[in-house]
Amino acid sequence: MRASEEVLVARAGGGAVRGWYSLFDEKLDTDFYLNFWREFACAMRNASRGGFGDEETAMDWNASTRRTFLKGLGAAGALAAGAPHGSAMLREPKTGAATDAAGDAPESAIAEKMAATRAKRMAWWHEAKFGMFIHWGLYSVIGQHEWAKEVEGVPIPQYEILAKHFNPKPNAAREWASLARRAGQKYMVMTTKHHEGFCQWDTKLTDYNAAQQGPGRDLVREFVEAARGEGLRVGFYYSLMDWHHPDGARCKTDEAARKRFVEYTHGLIRELLTNYGKIDVLWYDVDWPLSAKEWESERMNQMVFDLQPEIIVNNRNGLDGDFSTPEQNIEAAAEGRAWETCMTLNDSWGFNRGDDSWKTPKVIAANLAECARGGGNYLLNIGPKPDGSVPDESVRVLGTVGKWLDANGRSIYGAERGHFSWNSNAGYTRRGNTLYIHQQYWPGHTPAAEWLSFYQPEVVVAIGGLNAKALSARLLKTGEKVEFTQDEFALRLTGLPREAPDDPITVIEVECDSDPVIDHDAKRPLWPRYKAGIS
Repeated sequence: MRASEEVLVARAGGGAVRGWYSLFDEKLDTDFYLNFWREFACAMRNASRGGFGDEETAMDWNASTRRTFLKGLGAAGALAAGAPHGSAMLREPKTGAATDAAGDAPESAIAEKMAATRAKRMAWWHEAKFGMFIHWGLYSVIGQHEWAKEVEGVPIPQYEILAKHFNPKPNAAREWASLARRAGQKYMVMTTKHHEGFCQWDTKLTDYNAAQQGPGRDLVREFVEAARGEGLRVGFYYSLMDWHHPDGARCKTDEAARKRFVEYTHGLIRELLTNYGKIDVLWYDVDWPLSAKEWESERMNQMVFDLQPEIIVNNRNGLDGDFSTPEQNIEAAAEGRAWETCMTLNDSWGFNRGDDSWKTPKVIAANLAECARGGGNYLLNIGPKPDGSVPDESVRVLGTVGKWLDANGRSIYGAERGHFSWNSNAGYTRRGNTLYIHQQYWPGHTPAAEWLSFYQPEVVVAIGGLNAKALSARLLKTGEKVEFTQDEFALRLTGLPREAPDDPITVIEVECDSDPVIDHDAKRPLWPRYKAGIS
């Protein structure tokens, strides 16, 4: 590798990379693994620049996306095992294609069944737009991010001690559910088993579980009852990767171990989807170290839908699933494909007492609008403390967002995918022919108002490139009518107050006579131009 590639790969996951070098050393010649890592580094460089652009666009390369790194390693390992020396390694799956370790394959019976029922199953989800993600487990006791076991190299016998000291207060999930409802979130997804392998429910397949360790009770049941008590939909996160199970790594090279581990995994998922009534979302995560074929993911999904016919599943068990899952990044999938951005409130998924990089309510509201604009959902994470209480900053931010949604939810819930050019001061959403302008930075009074008649009266919100004709406009929070003028090039909303009418973002609702497309490129050639100098 070139030096720059070595640095990039090292930053991507030092220890994991060295481990994979060892794996390749045993099986492949030097040229092969150098070629592999060269291509991998190139792919990650492109990802950090936003260069993939496919169904699941790669995210910024940081600690929060290590699960994405391992997911990539798992897929790469599956290719490496049977690839000829020197062959190209990294290939993005075709959007919407059903694939297995051998390449493109015909759509399976379960995939066809999922496609046939998808619109009906996902109708509530498309309307909901906003959900709460909860990362909570033994790692919360350490309080240094959910990857602490691997990042800090904690031996398993030492890590297991945490299970005895994980003693959350009773029914902590009621606080989460109440907060989610007040925040305007419509569904909740909880980590039933994260990478650490600890099961949060009363499983019969291992004693490494909440009922038989410190908590002494079924935490998943408490979560389900709390969510339903607030009228929210219920989702289960489940990590396929398992750092604790003895077959969790050797399953890649030992067929007997693979069979045992796959049956264990399928058995845990079966329990989750059998013992808690109707479950609305199954959110798989990191499929390292096996391929979809090795996980027997087709059979896995068939079992899931046999048990829960109305459930929706994501794309992280090696199959396409019902929706894509960009992480820590907002990137719309191809039109017609459902997607959900998952994101942290600070920089950590699990509780991290030292992480004070909290997003502001304005950032959260703007991100929510950006997801809705692209027809996607926003799954925003909280990382409760070991006792289950939610950090004060999370409560404050979500409370503010919830109050904003009380007045402006019409611009988010049920929003449809729109086609809008960028705006440095505002975002856009739409429902049918109604355009919602999310004015993040209020213009107020500017010197330009004294010089340019274009900006009279003095506070104007101007939207260039709107193709539809505006019929009416109002402030969404108050319903107050907004005056406007419009010509071929711009809609000018006038007579607005000097101070922003709402916080953190003011939304203006504009009824139009057709689909409100905003297209700067189409208008640019039509602008009257005069001469090279001052006109």
